[in-house]
Amino acid sequence: MTFEVRQFELALMHRMRDLNPARVEEALAAMGATRAELRDAHARWTRMAYAPGAPKGVAALRRALGPPAHRGVRQAGSLTCEVFRWALPSWPGMEFEALAGPGGEVWNQWFVRPSPRAAPAFGELVPWACVVADLAAFPGATQGEGGAPHHWTAGFTHEGAGYRALFVYGLLQRLDRA
Repeated sequence: MTFEVRQFELALMHRMRDLNPARVEEALAAMGATRAELRDAHARWTRMAYAPGAPKGVAALRRALGPPAHRGVRQAGSLTCEVFRWALPSWPGMEFEALAGPGGEVWNQWFVRPSPRAAPAFGELVPWACVVADLAAFPGATQGEGGAPHHWTAGFTHEGAGYRALFVYGLLQRLDRA
């Protein structure tokens, strides 16, 4: 049995379910997928990540997603990394990005906007419609790691109130009042 785009999306959603189970349930219904399929996709992706001889890093992503829609290079301090991006059907207007070091080892993977857009208004900060970079539009926004793998947070103020945005794979899952 192959592991392709649908299974990869489900594996991502498994982690997103940590912070936004209702949105994941909606997506499963739209895909005609079950919770069992979601769990199986996550388990298979995890097994492949640790299986001897299985492709690792960017090679694993290419095997599941095919050729990237975009490939380039980016400086990260004194290091040069390769950038790979794939469009995924469940998240139109965004791309899943992997930054890789020498040998294809993935240093970071998350959703990004392939093209810049106007800064979002506060009301546009809705789950699955914003990425971490969108929060740069809010003065004083601070970013940090979340409480689990592939989780990220951003704190900011709007009209005098503090907010905490919670992301999984760089995609907004929840916006809480701080």
